[in-house]
Amino acid sequence: MNFIALRMLMADKAKYFGLVFAFAFSTFLLQNQVSIFCGIMKRTGSQVRDVTDAEIWVMDPHTEYFEQTKALKDTDLFRVRGVEGVDYAVRLFKGNPTAKTAAGKFASNFTLGLDDATLVGAPRKMLLGTWESLREANSIVIDRAGYDLLYPGEPLELGRVLELNDHKARIVGISDAAAPFVSFPVIHARYSEAVLFQGRERKMLSYVLVRPRAGVDAVALARRIERETGLKARTTAEFAWDCVVYYLKNTGIPVNFGITIAVALIVGLAVSGQTFYMFTVENLRQFGALKAIGVTNLRLVGMVLLQALVGGAIGYALGTGMAAVFFNATLNQLATRGIVLMWEAVVGVAVLMALVAAAVSLLSVRKVLVLEPASVFR
Repeated sequence: MNFIALRMLMADKAKYFGLVFAFAFSTFLLQNQVSIFCGIMKRTGSQVRDVTDAEIWVMDPHTEYFEQTKALKDTDLFRVRGVEGVDYAVRLFKGNPTAKTAAGKFASNFTLGLDDATLVGAPRKMLLGTWESLREANSIVIDRAGYDLLYPGEPLELGRVLELNDHKARIVGISDAAAPFVSFPVIHARYSEAVLFQGRERKMLSYVLVRPRAGVDAVALARRIERETGLKARTTAEFAWDCVVYYLKNTGIPVNFGITIAVALIVGLAVSGQTFYMFTVENLRQFGALKAIGVTNLRLVGMVLLQALVGGAIGYALGTGMAAVFFNATLNQLATRGIVLMWEAVVGVAVLMALVAAAVSLLSVRKVLVLEPASVFR
């Protein structure tokens, strides 16, 4: 009976291909939009996750995400260092000066000022040069995307000079920093020089980076720092997630992606449902003949479900292949770097398409269940 069900499914080529296309289009659109959405949201905390040598971020109590900073007092650094369980605590500055090339090209950027003595927070993925070169005077490390923005079409080259707030800075390294949410260059420098690039103010300390002592839980230490200092302390994972939540709550990104995902679901359910319903109606004579020779309703339900699942599975496979080709083609583009086809999206859409196929078959099988063989051949 399964063979007969599949022959019935593939006999009408137009409706068969229409059913497969509906599932393929929905699968591609769902996987594409979900993966892009998650990739963009992941970028909101990319600079937080790039810091691998500290596990806790200490900040002003009202800070909600990475790009929103209110300077701390220098004495706050020593208060954090005095908390039991802290291995070390160092300062971090974040500013947004404008970088200008000798040719006149300029762009705002994220400048991160690292502790002069330890360089905690320096980029570990380097494409050219070394992060240790930041110890040299008037030196910076810039990310690859920022370099291409300031020097479009030119080869990677160390030693170039940028002007930051009337201060000259020499590029001593090019990093492979994760893409930020906003397409600004990411520059690393020593704290003492980064504050000059921004322009000195009364308070310059943006964050305190903390590493727990061996055996001390980072979450427990963060809560202890909050109790003893009155400042806000978040682990790297917590702070990165805070960035995601902020953009989810305060931007239109979730609504825009949600509309596209809803359209994909509606197309998948409506188009495939209508196509499969028409297919079932046009094959009532065949189902009536099977009923006349003694095939049970349960068996007929199984045949209809098999037809819907096979059409859905082929469409899902084609849609997943299309999504994989798309993300493979965009993987090496600077604008879309880091945005990949997520396995969670692949698995989640597979479950969703299986439910859609089941719903489509249930909508169509009612015609078969109430079918009287005599009425078909009358």
